[in-house]
Amino acid sequence: MPYVLLKKMNTVKIYVEQLLAQIGLATDYIPIVRHVILVIITILLAWFIGWLFKLLIPWVTKLTKKTAAKWDDVVFNERVLHAACQIVPAIVVWIVLPSVFDEYPTAHEVLARLTAIYITVMSVRTVIVMINSLKLLEGKKRTAKQQYLYTFCGVLKIILFFVAAIIVIAIAVNKDPSTLLAGLGAASAILMLAFQDTIKGLVAGIRLTSNEMVAIGDRITVSSAGADGIVEEISLTTVKIRNFDNTIVTVTPQTLVDGSFQNWKGVKEREGRKAARKVYFDFRSLTIDEEGVPNLTRYRKHMEEWLAQQEKVLPDSPILVHQLDATPTGLPVEFMFWVNEQAAIPFEHVVSEIMEYAYAEATVFGLRIYQQFPEQ
Repeated sequence: MPYVLLKKMNTVKIYVEQLLAQIGLATDYIPIVRHVILVIITILLAWFIGWLFKLLIPWVTKLTKKTAAKWDDVVFNERVLHAACQIVPAIVVWIVLPSVFDEYPTAHEVLARLTAIYITVMSVRTVIVMINSLKLLEGKKRTAKQQYLYTFCGVLKIILFFVAAIIVIAIAVNKDPSTLLAGLGAASAILMLAFQDTIKGLVAGIRLTSNEMVAIGDRITVSSAGADGIVEEISLTTVKIRNFDNTIVTVTPQTLVDGSFQNWKGVKEREGRKAARKVYFDFRSLTIDEEGVPNLTRYRKHMEEWLAQQEKVLPDSPILVHQLDATPTGLPVEFMFWVNEQAAIPFEHVVSEIMEYAYAEATVFGLRIYQQFPEQ
């Protein structure tokens, strides 16, 4: 195809020269006018071939939609195809340049380098758009494999930028790219320093995903960063968390790996949420009935039976009402049960209703909740 196009351009060049001679144009002006006409023809030809390729985009998208696979819909989506079509005119120009500027080697050399740089940059841009399109393959919650792919894509984009910069510099100074790469050995320490956050983020991201510490859609609490919300994005250098007040907190993967954070994924998977509350009873209100059973014992058993009958308490979940070590402020009794609500506000409402009943029911058994009055 390139050879055919170049051959056709040579034919057009000869035809233009003959046409200019036939119309009586002075011999001194023929090369100048011929170059102007050839430049205009090159521009129109590049635009026309690029336009033809753009006409194929709807056909390609329709063809990919007919296949059962989803990856081709993503890899060959309209954004990727439009980005690829922007390279086509430059390729046409690069092919016909030797024929158009054969008598002007300096101009040919400069234009060839500029065209090659444009092709390099736009090719990298097309690949970047294609890599970014891989996000469309994700579901509502990114799996560990998808997170690995996402992390790898982030590294790949950095490598592409680096290689593209080397190639562009090599084209501009007319040097072999391998020579420039070999000369970067001494600058490797500087590069490591420049990309240290990226490298640390890569390692931390791999640790987060390999150990299944966090995933998109998880609710996490990072006390040191004031974050308590849903993870929306995990990249090489950032983890974005949307708090429940819709503020967004950004932390680094390294912060999560090196520090500590709370992941509420287990609560969501269990279809319920654990509640644990303590009530302090006055020791002086503990009594024993005629059968020798303490009123606190009867109260604890009553509350366990009552909790087991409540619709808002998760069925077949552990229920425990037990006493803890005695304190100077009374005898603590802990209520532990699971509520079939996960959202914060409904959960707190249910727990409050249950504990309010527990407070009121204590008086039926002759128990007094410890209350310290302020000194007069």
